[in-house]
Amino acid sequence: MVFKLVIAAAKTWRRLKGENQLPKVVQGVIFRNGVEVINTPAQNAA
Repeated sequence: MVFKLVIAAAKTWRRLKGENQLPKVVQGVIFRNGVEVINTPAQNAA
């Protein structure tokens, strides 16, 4: 019975968007509003 419930529920499951980003999340990369935050050093004029 549990098997049938899982099969019925699986019909409505959706794939994760951005599944290719999961390794970055595991590494600790920061995302803001779904976009990867890249820290660049400040460029000061000489």
